[in-house]
Amino acid sequence: MLILILGVVIFSLAHSVPMLPATRAGLVERLGLGPVKGLVSLGAAVGLALMIWGYGAARFDGSPELWSPPTWTRHLAITLMWPAMVMLAAAYVPPGRIKWALKHPMLNAVKFWCLAHLIANGTVADVVLFGGLLAWASVDRWSLRLRDKAAGIARPAAGPLRNDLVAIAIGTVAWAVLLLWLHKPLIGVSPLGW
Repeated sequence: MLILILGVVIFSLAHSVPMLPATRAGLVERLGLGPVKGLVSLGAAVGLALMIWGYGAARFDGSPELWSPPTWTRHLAITLMWPAMVMLAAAYVPPGRIKWALKHPMLNAVKFWCLAHLIANGTVADVVLFGGLLAWASVDRWSLRLRDKAAGIARPAAGPLRNDLVAIAIGTVAWAVLLLWLHKPLIGVSPLGW
């Protein structure tokens, strides 16, 4: 469990550097932009690897169960994962109305992903992983809102609807592929109970 906690902390701290503009600016001044980006990326990668390793080990060792989610929560999680995947796609396609409305669709996707998995899973490892990342994404989203406001960043106009249709198509295909074919081989559990 310690490895999982360490992974969540390192991943969150690495991604939190932009939340501290003065600290980031000082690091960039001392080290340069490239090395700072490299260190942040390295920290995120190490944190991600530790989370994967720690979560797998915690599940294998039998992480204590805090609650036993009823079967219907699995169906709710599957349903919540569809908009999460659409938001994730919207973060990477040209801006449309989805990106305009959410401002930061990647963080919203992470929050939906965490919420979906917290609803359907009730072990200590689940709370550490999904609860920790939900807390980080929520604080980061709040921080981005404050930084955008302080910098006077105005919301650009919404992009064309076709960009949303692309995000919906990509997100839907990714959701279906993950649900039907990849979740079990990658995670070890089928959301559909197969």
